[in-house]
Amino acid sequence: MLTPLADTFETLRPSYRNLWFFGILTLITVFFVLIMNFSTQSQGQLLTDPFLQLPTENSVRVVWFTEFPGSRHRVFFGDNLRQSVEANTTQLSRTREDANSRVGEQIEKGQIYRKTLRRDIWRHEAEVTGLTPNISLPYRVTSERENGKIIRSDVFRLAAKPTPGTPLTILLTSDHQLKPMTAPNLQKVEETVDKIDAVFFAGDLINIPDRASEWFDDNRGNAFFPLLQGRGNYELKKNETATVYRGGKLIQNAPLFPAIGNHEVMGIFDTKNGLNAEFSQPRPRNAAEKIYGEKKIEINPNNNLELREKWLKDNSFNTDTYEEIFSLPENNDGGEKYYAVTFGDVRLVVLYVTNIWRVPRLDRDARGKYREKETDFNNPAEWGYGQHIFEPIAKGSPQYNWLVSQLDSPEFQTAKYKIVMFHHPPHSLGENAIPAYTDPVQIIERDELGNITAIRYEYPIENDYIIRDVLPLLEAAEVQLVFYGHSHLWNRFISPSGMHFLETSNVGNSYGAYLGDKPRRVPENYREEYAALGDPNGLEPVVPTVAPLIGKDGKALPYIASNDITAFSILETGTGTVSSYYFDTRKPNSEVVKFDEFKLK
Repeated sequence: MLTPLADTFETLRPSYRNLWFFGILTLITVFFVLIMNFSTQSQGQLLTDPFLQLPTENSVRVVWFTEFPGSRHRVFFGDNLRQSVEANTTQLSRTREDANSRVGEQIEKGQIYRKTLRRDIWRHEAEVTGLTPNISLPYRVTSERENGKIIRSDVFRLAAKPTPGTPLTILLTSDHQLKPMTAPNLQKVEETVDKIDAVFFAGDLINIPDRASEWFDDNRGNAFFPLLQGRGNYELKKNETATVYRGGKLIQNAPLFPAIGNHEVMGIFDTKNGLNAEFSQPRPRNAAEKIYGEKKIEINPNNNLELREKWLKDNSFNTDTYEEIFSLPENNDGGEKYYAVTFGDVRLVVLYVTNIWRVPRLDRDARGKYREKETDFNNPAEWGYGQHIFEPIAKGSPQYNWLVSQLDSPEFQTAKYKIVMFHHPPHSLGENAIPAYTDPVQIIERDELGNITAIRYEYPIENDYIIRDVLPLLEAAEVQLVFYGHSHLWNRFISPSGMHFLETSNVGNSYGAYLGDKPRRVPENYREEYAALGDPNGLEPVVPTVAPLIGKDGKALPYIASNDITAFSILETGTGTVSSYYFDTRKPNSEVVKFDEFKLK
């Protein structure tokens, strides 16, 4: 017996019958498209997936971001997600967009943002407590909008920090900076390694720290959080073939431990010239204090201490956005800027060792490592002050004294693996290995009339704070691994005592290796000599032990410095093995290759 709907259908003429059929089909299609769009929009209204921070023996922090303040933000966890905890919400204070942002519909400079504008972003953090070490639990986060609509994340897993003796797999990475090969690099990490337990990140997470879209939603699909959460959508073109990479789903289930690189430091606050200019012109604190002293009556006639500190920060440099985004161990001297943490068998000490990067050029228009721009000679407000250091690490400084105390601590002394991480390279074949890591010595030359003819900067190699002050401490404390980045290449070294140095920053691109017949750009006729080739601090690079790349001369290369081949490194604490892998992005269907392996003592 026919149903009424079928009966009606049978009575229609064939032409109307077809129209009726396609009309119903269209309505069904539209219905499912709307459902899918609603689902996508609901998920997309969380600016990030949740990620894990600051694990302790029985707790871990869960953090996520939205573009709305909301009224209730919660983490649901445990069996059937029956337990929940409320999140605390704060607003990021310095996140902005400008003409150079690639966000929303802006695909060209200044298309939407003609000037720098604040972007409101809210951070939500909940501490999940009562956890049992080495037992992971499912979790998801929810955020309730002002209209009552609840936005839910997918379900991930969280855990307290692992106990000593637990075998762990840790990703060692740095220098992502939205560079072209970062997306395939992180995707291959997820595809190669069964489970990542933590991410150690040696600085330069993004390019401009106050540009919100670089962290969250750059429209090219390669922002920081999307790529570390497997939500990217980056199209990489090689040999006329385009491949879309999403990154790796990593930090939703594994805590992230970052270090400050030079790209986490923002310069002089300036709403007129854009975020790029603001980032590129930090000023040393003592130079800002000098200007403040000269203009104190104009700037702060009532001698308000809070106004003084704000002015000095806005007119020197800051790491506010980095510190507001992450939850890291704090200390009285450095806050979150440098810290130490135990994670399983690893005691990780993270230092704030970085300086402003300046161009090595020596022409009259260069505000560089070695000179000031000629047109700025008589305008100190525009001086770059060379590659000045952001946080002192010289002997006697607060950070140095803190490091001494950490190396002497029971947590460090009893750890199976002692690792120190910072950004600037102590040993490297890269461009950024010179000049010495020391305070620039300014030399002003004048003619017989007193007019400035040159402003130069020298970096006495005997005053290199890393080599002179820090490394002897690490050697004496029997540190097994010093991990760093900055030059965008892979190379490693071993000291005579057996301490390993690993620079595994050829993640998104490379700035080259300087060995053989390829010299660095160095100044001539300066007081100091600057190493044009090799490691300026005297170690020979180690040739990869498994499958090194081969140079044009048929010899094995002791580095990877490529804009086609991306590298990452993995620490396995069960065996103390550090393995490095590469992937050739010109061959998207090729296998990842393990090319180096060594063991920590």
